[in-house]
Amino acid sequence: MLCLQGPTIRTSCHRPLCLSLSLSVSFLMSKLYLRPLHLHTAPQRSAHGSSFAHRGELRQAKRIVVKLGSAVVTRGDECGLALGRLASIVEQVAMLQNQGREMMIVTSGAVAFGKQRLRHEILLSQSVRQALHSGHNQLKDMSLPVLEARACAAAGQSGLMALYEAMFTQYSTCTAQVLVTNLDFHDDQKRQNLNSTLQELLRMNIVPIINTNDAVVPPPEPNSDLQGVISIKDNDSLAARLAVEMKADLLIALSDVEGLYNSPPGTDDAKLIDIFYPGDQQSIIYGTKSRVGIGGMEAKVKAAMWALQGGTSVVIANGTHPKVTGHVITDIVEGKKVGTFFSEIKPAGPTVEHQTEMARTSGRTLASLHPDQRSEIICHLAELLTDKKKEILTANKMDMDLAVNAGHLPPAMLKRLSLSPSKLSSLAIGLRQIAVAAQDSVGRVLRRTRVAHNLELEQITVPIGVLLVIFEARPDCLPQVSALAIASGNALLLKGGKEAANTNRVLHQLTQEALSLHGVREAVQLVSTREEVEDLCRLDKMIDLIIPRGSSQLVRNIQRAAKGIPVLGHSEGICHVYVDGEASVDKVIKIVRDSKCDYPAACNAMESLLIHRDVLRMPLFDQIIDMLRTEQVKIHAGPRFASYLTFSPSEAKSLRTEYGDLECCIEVVDSMQEAVDHIHKYGSSHTDVIITENEDTAEQFLQQLDSACVFWNASSRFADGYRFGLGAEVGISTARIHARGPVGLEGLLTTKWVLRGDGHTAADFSEQGTMKYLHENLPIVQPLVGQRDSN
Repeated sequence: MLCLQGPTIRTSCHRPLCLSLSLSVSFLMSKLYLRPLHLHTAPQRSAHGSSFAHRGELRQAKRIVVKLGSAVVTRGDECGLALGRLASIVEQVAMLQNQGREMMIVTSGAVAFGKQRLRHEILLSQSVRQALHSGHNQLKDMSLPVLEARACAAAGQSGLMALYEAMFTQYSTCTAQVLVTNLDFHDDQKRQNLNSTLQELLRMNIVPIINTNDAVVPPPEPNSDLQGVISIKDNDSLAARLAVEMKADLLIALSDVEGLYNSPPGTDDAKLIDIFYPGDQQSIIYGTKSRVGIGGMEAKVKAAMWALQGGTSVVIANGTHPKVTGHVITDIVEGKKVGTFFSEIKPAGPTVEHQTEMARTSGRTLASLHPDQRSEIICHLAELLTDKKKEILTANKMDMDLAVNAGHLPPAMLKRLSLSPSKLSSLAIGLRQIAVAAQDSVGRVLRRTRVAHNLELEQITVPIGVLLVIFEARPDCLPQVSALAIASGNALLLKGGKEAANTNRVLHQLTQEALSLHGVREAVQLVSTREEVEDLCRLDKMIDLIIPRGSSQLVRNIQRAAKGIPVLGHSEGICHVYVDGEASVDKVIKIVRDSKCDYPAACNAMESLLIHRDVLRMPLFDQIIDMLRTEQVKIHAGPRFASYLTFSPSEAKSLRTEYGDLECCIEVVDSMQEAVDHIHKYGSSHTDVIITENEDTAEQFLQQLDSACVFWNASSRFADGYRFGLGAEVGISTARIHARGPVGLEGLLTTKWVLRGDGHTAADFSEQGTMKYLHENLPIVQPLVGQRDSN
């Protein structure tokens, strides 16, 4: 134990240079004194500058204080520690410490740990006495005395620290215990001593573990006001005071709630606040305190605001949730949307949550519009693409210049980013096709049944709700997806790649201009804030479907990140072309060249070429190889193909590779059936092609192969919504439910059941009832345009 005037310090280190062996008191006391911070005024702006304005900047945090509330450290019975949670927290803190950050922990738990120890000792002692005097039968009548908190803290401090020491030792991390009281902050000399000690511990890469000295503190004052004063009455205020005193960049306050809500959690309409600003205090309704401890949410907010004013960023988050506890600290430091982030700078635009609410509200109005009105909006957008061509291309040139100068986009991505007059004309044509389809989409009757006399049932098409479409550097996606959402009556949230920011902004403005024709301007929203894709995927209570448009890696990332939201997309585009033994030479060369070389980065480009073994002995085989070499396609040999050749290309590392470039795998099969089996084993159910003149063989291939798109004597590149006559697509789906293949207007609709009765009850159809089910199918009669039920 190393004793100082003021706070009590205990160090533990299992490295050769041990603090407890080599660090003198005088050396500790002589370092880094700070200007006094008066207790009766608000904190001065700290020397390390302003707090971070955005979550993404938290990655830059160098010095971090982690506050562990009583509910985080203790078990649900408040007697003993939650060892699993504590181990996870220690692992995260050690990980960040090993990254070169300076970590400090403000911890609770001494009282709970001491209570567990004292109860055990008292119970053991009583058990012995009871056994000696009364016999075992009266053991059940024993009662434990009420344990005083300070005594529990005294008994628990050493055990709590020993546990931290043992856990951090597993990560080769040194720790030091620091016990403080309120008096240590009133006395300037003691406060300077504390500051100097902590600075030296951090300099030596040691994690200080700080707690109030609950064995000697006076009774707490849980309801005292904090106006301008941070007294050390609970660990929230202690953590805030230390964070400002030590010029920490970030304070992470972990509790048993997800963060700050606008009203008590669990009440109707309570919403988690993502970002809290100083001017928002009056809009908060506070609830009760945590199940343990004396610091309620109001105390946490006041302490957080005090720290924020002192230049330290703050995040309040849940440290007890089993699904997030394992990553909560590191997720916060990585800038992910976890808990409530306190910021002094309020952005000019709306939050993404507010954007989603606006889109949903306006989207419901959009869905109820007359089909002609939705069609009119889309046609007007098509006209704007032509009329505002110069403005669009100017913005696109800005994006292209920035991308070229940055030099980080490959040629295929630059091609996607680029817009041209011909591209805009094609977009306008596609939008007009969608406008025609919008005439008969929402409210279409799919089934009519007479359930019983005067009881009729209809199944009708309705919008899905709120769509989130995430797309990379491909600005033409914005008007296409917007038109499909408008036609289907869906609200739309768009997250585009930053490479196309200028083009996307102009296209979105034109989209909202078109929507304004019928008062639904806000139905399509463009997310322009610093929201990460993973954060958007957590909005499971606001978004109904996520549609990724981009690389297979983007799709996979979103599928992993989605939290309870369905994702419509394909994980990979491993497309096959099978050359049958009865294939036409001319067709093979044309189709294989187009499938591989037209746009090798597309998801519908050929990645594997399957060749019937008979073709190997034909001139056709040499022509295929010559064509691929002329087009500079790198060939990888499948295992069987390699066995046929004396000198072969490099063997394919995997038959499940999506190259996305001028590369492909060639493999040999014995028959059409073997080709189907190969595709089922190694394909991704995206698009697969057979080239043959044998109609029976082709039909068997088309029937047996279970892919979203199956073609005969046509390039795989036809797998596209525009080429299918859908006007456009929101993506290509390989899922087994809902839409498959290029997803157009139909894929953005779901159904609902409408039952029209006349006082019917289920009891009427019971054994004792007076009615019987008929279940007669009725002719489908579409309602008059404008009279559809689309809500």
